Amino acid sequence: MSSASDTTVPASQQSFLAFDYGLKRTGVAVGNRLMKSATPQGTIAAEGDARFAHIAKRIQEWQPDALVIGVPTHPDGGEHENTLRARKFGRQLRGRFGLPVYEVDERYTTTEAHSYGAKDADAAAAAIILDQFLRSLP
Repeated sequence: MSSASDTTVPASQQSFLAFDYGLKRTGVAVGNRLMKSATPQGTIAAEGDARFAHIAKRIQEWQPDALVIGVPTHPDGGEHENTLRARKFGRQLRGRFGLPVYEVDERYTTTEAHSYGAKDADAAAAAIILDQFLRSLP
């Protein structure tokens, strides 16, 4: 896995599905390179392997070229337990679905989603993550 700033995202990758991973809920958003914007797609309220059946349906529906995940860190950039969980989730996505997975620093995205008054903060956070990713592309 890599971040968009660490590696060149091939121009052939135009559509993306993003995830704001959580132990109990995972927010989902979709977006594309052309519009450089993301749209929340709801939250998957499932844990463990059960979440992957829901993710498979979203991938089938949207046919993304790549996936984007938010990776949380401490304010100073240091890693913590949820950083490792999110990275493991990214490895599982790549292994199960065979799509490239990009990481985005997701510090404060849920807080930002709440500040906008989002009804579904997890999906809104996923859209914020994807917006950050899309803005980083040339």
